[in-house]
Amino acid sequence: MKIAVAGTGYVGLSIAVLASQKHEVIAVDILQEKVDLINKKLSPIEDHEISDFLANKKLNLRATTNPEEAYKNAEVIFVAGPTDYNSEGNFFDTSVIEKIFDDIAKYNKNAIVCIKSTVPVDYTINIKKKYPGMKLIFSPEFLREGKALYDNLHPSRIIVGEQSKDAEVIANILKEGSLDADTPVLFTSSTEAEAIKLFSNTYLALRVAYFNELDSYALKYHLDTRQIIEGVGLDPRIGSHYNNPSFGFGGYCLPKDTKQLLANYEHVPNNIIRAIVDSNSTRKDFLADQILAKKPKKVGIYRLVMKEGSDNFRASSIQGIMKRIKAKGIECIVFEPALKEDHFFGSRKVTSLEEFKRESDIIVTNRHHNELDDVKDKVFTRDLFTRD
Repeated sequence: MKIAVAGTGYVGLSIAVLASQKHEVIAVDILQEKVDLINKKLSPIEDHEISDFLANKKLNLRATTNPEEAYKNAEVIFVAGPTDYNSEGNFFDTSVIEKIFDDIAKYNKNAIVCIKSTVPVDYTINIKKKYPGMKLIFSPEFLREGKALYDNLHPSRIIVGEQSKDAEVIANILKEGSLDADTPVLFTSSTEAEAIKLFSNTYLALRVAYFNELDSYALKYHLDTRQIIEGVGLDPRIGSHYNNPSFGFGGYCLPKDTKQLLANYEHVPNNIIRAIVDSNSTRKDFLADQILAKKPKKVGIYRLVMKEGSDNFRASSIQGIMKRIKAKGIECIVFEPALKEDHFFGSRKVTSLEEFKRESDIIVTNRHHNELDDVKDKVFTRDLFTRD
């Protein structure tokens, strides 16, 4: 089968690699440098499994910047372009993927088009009116940054937002490339599939927010957060997963998806959904105050990326802490090897780790790193479980 994948971020590239084990796949992106790397069997993103598969597996995969080349003969097209939440307009910005739909309508009206980008509830039904005749199907992704291909190889579930032969084609492509034979497959309507994606991520954000607020309480009253979390987690109904305190939820998905779900609640009574969104700002306010109370003259921000093995700065929670500290007139410096520029939001990048340690009065890091062990008295983190 001939498959095209629009977008080579972590969602699109992981699908392209997954499918190219058994099918002919063309990935398309607007950035020539990303296309060149893929064609050299190098990953343009941080993902161990993607890098390994590109380098060592026999894949029928190539990349191009030419949408006509990618789409014209494709039987299936996966759309994995970026969408983002527009806070000012209170809506999801889907303009990038609609440009992709325009190209598909121009070059190939017969392909099955599977939307993997996150979209608002009711989006697929409404967008079909704009592109009559296009076989649009929504299928949510449940992938972690830096582990996207691993999560496609070992999916928790496959959900396809249509009950049809075309939907079965999509499910089979996703399932046959995975390594787990017993993955649950659920066929729903498009609207329910869209809701599943937003409610799943908002629940994860709820869990992050819960343990962060537990930690804020413990910090305020000088209690041992770890002991409390371990005791709470011994209840099997709660468990000991996804419980490590942090500076807040961030990255590609959780901030925008929680805000989008809240926007969908405009005419529905709610308390919890609003609280989840608000909790993220409250947490950053509280932690910034904790840092400022130590009266530092210069604060070092260690790593801007969301997590180990990621190259994504977007909406990383540590940025919120940094901006609050800077707003109080405190100088910040940044240690981030993945940062190409010399400054980040007006703060100087320090390339030498030893110089960074020496200059910083306090070093703020979302997660523990062994290379900070020699200055652990300077380190401010709420990470309690990474080293376990």
